[in-house]
Amino acid sequence: MAAALDPTQITKNELAAEVLQSYRELRLRVVGSSMLPAIWPGDILSILPCGIAEAGLGDIVLFTRQGRLFAHRVVSRSGECLVTRGDGVPDPDPPVRPGELIGRVFEIIRRGRTLRPKARLSLGERIAAALASRSASAGRLLTRLYGQPRDTDS
Repeated sequence: MAAALDPTQITKNELAAEVLQSYRELRLRVVGSSMLPAIWPGDILSILPCGIAEAGLGDIVLFTRQGRLFAHRVVSRSGECLVTRGDGVPDPDPPVRPGELIGRVFEIIRRGRTLRPKARLSLGERIAAALASRSASAGRLLTRLYGQPRDTDS
């Protein structure tokens, strides 16, 4: 049984899509952990408009689903749809239809540094993603460790 959609969530999604179309760029702060370790809670994503045809394998795209926004990686195509998956989750999402796609992430702002999203994770990142996708505890531990202050006196 599907839960009723929160009207404020629908309004936020519509506003995000409108801002992107009007101003050609959208910035959103990440609150979830489904893209660990490529994207962390608190990161700011910069998104540009993108259609299904322009999204490539490995791109991180923003789409709307069930009243929520998701930024997940394109893992394949299915007809005129994209198949996406969060790096830190085990299973792919249902196909993203053209009306659900909002745009593509072109930069990640993390702790004041600007990063370009990578189409492929490094070996260490793939191991961390595999751990996070198989264990909620591992995902929480990664998030907690990430939030710890770093020693900058070295």
